[in-house]
Amino acid sequence: MSNRPFCLEPTVLGIFISFLSETESLIYQIFSIMLPVVAIAMVGLVYARRYDPDMGTANRINLQVFLPALIFSVMTGKEFQIIHFPWLALAAVAIYFGSGVLAWPVARILGYSNRTFIPPMMMKNCGNLGLPLAIFAFGPEALPAAIVLFIVTNSLHFSFGVYMMDHRIHLLELLKSPLVVVPIIALGLLLLEIKPPPLVVIPIQMLGEVSIPLMLFSLGARLAYLERPDWKMGVIGGVVCPLTGLLIALAVQPLLHLPVEQFRVLLLFSVLPPAVLVYLLAERFDQEPQKVSAIVGFGNIGALITIPAVLPFILP
Repeated sequence: MSNRPFCLEPTVLGIFISFLSETESLIYQIFSIMLPVVAIAMVGLVYARRYDPDMGTANRINLQVFLPALIFSVMTGKEFQIIHFPWLALAAVAIYFGSGVLAWPVARILGYSNRTFIPPMMMKNCGNLGLPLAIFAFGPEALPAAIVLFIVTNSLHFSFGVYMMDHRIHLLELLKSPLVVVPIIALGLLLLEIKPPPLVVIPIQMLGEVSIPLMLFSLGARLAYLERPDWKMGVIGGVVCPLTGLLIALAVQPLLHLPVEQFRVLLLFSVLPPAVLVYLLAERFDQEPQKVSAIVGFGNIGALITIPAVLPFILP
């Protein structure tokens, strides 16, 4: 028997050290994106417990002014051709509706309202979480695909998703909503390859920058009034949302045969937590906003675990 001490081969050791370094950097970047989300929501929670503010007016202004401005600036501020991603757009539609279909039996078995539980499962956090994550994980070249997923998902939720929350809403009233009109205008400018002048873009961008912090603050304020039964729904929703999205993404790939680069971005978006704006819509239509805020809050906190767990399997 040889007395030579055991040692790793240099190449194996180098690969292992490189893997640890990349993993550490990846975890740091994920937390650097997620922790500000949690921190701003916590500020809202603490403020609400101390001062008991009425966030109704702020939420209404956000939906009618700040959020449409954000959507317009995102859609018109990047260089890409949306017509180059038809199958990816179709996959986004499949994940949106497929997640709702898979979430329906869960809501039925547990006795949850469909209008409360299902919309957060369908609407992923494609904006303030999905876009920066895609850039970090896959580089700037992944941004066009990420924006396509963002546009499709948001367009569906501001039309079909709003109708789900309030069946009484009239189609004409829906079409008058800035959340529907603005994406249509921005999409038209994209297809016509018209770039708005800086004189228009800059003030719209400044208005849009208010939206996400205000959404997170408002979410935290609503979490201050959570009751114990809402916690259970929040945890269940935080698990069901990424799971249903991932199952649909894996199911459609054999049918659509997306390029590897696009499929990786799709997988990342499929496991994103519920979007914060779902809570704003629940508040707007009085659809059990406390329960929806629990789903959104616990879902985004849970993303600190689910996203780091999934990323190593989809990184190039």
